[in-house]
Amino acid sequence: MNKFFKNFILILLSFLFLFNSVLSQEEKIKIGLLVPVTGDNKEIGNQIIKSTRLALKDINFKNLEIHLKDTGSNPNKTMKSALELKDMGINIVIGPIFHKNLKYLDEIEDLIFLSLTNKTIDLPNNVISTGVNATSQLNAIKKFININEIDKTILLTPKVDYEIEIKKAIKQSKIKILKHYIYDTEPTKLTAQIEKITNYKIRKQNLQDEIKRVENSELIDKEKQLEKLNKKYTIGKVNFNSVIISDFDESLKSVITSLLYTDVSPKNKYIITFNQWFDQSLLNERTIQPIYYPSINKKNLENFEKRFENEFNELPNFLSLLSYDLVGLIYYLSIQDNFTNNNLLFKKKNTFKGKIGIFDIENNKINHRLNLYQIDEGKLKEIF
Repeated sequence: MNKFFKNFILILLSFLFLFNSVLSQEEKIKIGLLVPVTGDNKEIGNQIIKSTRLALKDINFKNLEIHLKDTGSNPNKTMKSALELKDMGINIVIGPIFHKNLKYLDEIEDLIFLSLTNKTIDLPNNVISTGVNATSQLNAIKKFININEIDKTILLTPKVDYEIEIKKAIKQSKIKILKHYIYDTEPTKLTAQIEKITNYKIRKQNLQDEIKRVENSELIDKEKQLEKLNKKYTIGKVNFNSVIISDFDESLKSVITSLLYTDVSPKNKYIITFNQWFDQSLLNERTIQPIYYPSINKKNLENFEKRFENEFNELPNFLSLLSYDLVGLIYYLSIQDNFTNNNLLFKKKNTFKGKIGIFDIENNKINHRLNLYQIDEGKLKEIF
């Protein structure tokens, strides 16, 4: 009798397990999507919509749904649309894109927003930044510095609105920085600051003093020494062997040009920048090479661009790749958690490999494991 009872219990438990599994598979995963469909940024929004459609097609799970609402790049409209999503029984949302649209979202309970912003300061408690943030970039740079045994690194940051982000990222990444300088982007002020950072005037004076000394000497090879000295710009070393520049586009080029002017060359000092998103113009700037920067996986990006172009006859923006991965990430985490505890999905330590690369998730924070690239002699090379 006992044996029969035990077998009956085992069969019953097996049946309940199978029944619950079927229920889980039938349960819908509803994802909200908050992007600008109207207004100045509607083209960005439309590309993100297309990338999420592509993700749905690739995942091919009939009970995965995406519900779109317009933000119009306006915090009030974003709030209204978010409340509409909540009324539909949705508790996970991809978006908004812009940091300014997060303004009122902390008033909405039981909703998690995966914003595409890369800013991590002043986020509401229910918003998770999913963009390629400064901490992710400094983590990759730190790995590069450790591999190359670089022991004296300075960090240059422009006096702009992400200065606080950089300071937070330094602390979180635990990267060793000899000194952090904040510079003015106005050209004349920038040059003066770079001169001070590199002790240029002292090193320039050292050269002039050495030229005078040799000129007044009776050295046998005086002419040769003078010829060699006149080819130099300075004499003396700077107190660092690598420079991290958290800047972009023409402003970045201005900083590196100022370093060259003060006789700090990429040929003998590591020049490392933040993510340049494979800016093609940097390949043509031979005088500022080699330079290094972290970024998402280029091969994955190119494959996604090709797929997107074949599907929609246009090239995607970088946010499209991120939003594609976020659909897969939510689906993956929901499957892991049997579609039940959405509030805990992003608190557990977890990793997810997407098109953009690997996401590290813990305590409602998402960081990216980035690759590191080198530009030298007009060519791009992956370091790791």
